Amino acid sequence: MRIVVQRVASASVTVGGETVGEIGRGLLLLVGVTHDDTEADAKWMADKIAGLRIFEDDAGKMNLSVLDTGGSILSVSQFTLYGDCRKGKRPNFMEAARPEQAEPLYETLNRFLREQGLVVETGRFGAMMEVRLVNDGPVTLILDTRDRAR
Repeated sequence: MRIVVQRVASASVTVGGETVGEIGRGLLLLVGVTHDDTEADAKWMADKIAGLRIFEDDAGKMNLSVLDTGGSILSVSQFTLYGDCRKGKRPNFMEAARPEQAEPLYETLNRFLREQGLVVETGRFGAMMEVRLVNDGPVTLILDTRDRAR
């Protein structure tokens, strides 16, 4: 599982002109799922994201998590995170999980985040979406479950 985490002042996602998810201060997650991802990967990611200390405290240091600040999550599925651009000009998406595998794991991640006490808004899985955000900082991180074994 690969997730781009962006600290935002606000973010929203629309589908066909309709806003389907919107948050104020918090985290925008672009979520990619690959073939060997499991529920354990979703749990690890949820725990990591909920505890990431990337919000500033009163001293201006990144010491607070989204939980500490009362922030929200906007979670958007993004299979293109597994696009392989090493060969040729057209990305290869063979590493992205098929929708029938990816969607349940995406929903499981969101459930685990909610179980942490976070408000989680989402896009619409598989839809063509427009994502708007005001990146705060900017702070942008990439998390990958394959990196946790290192």
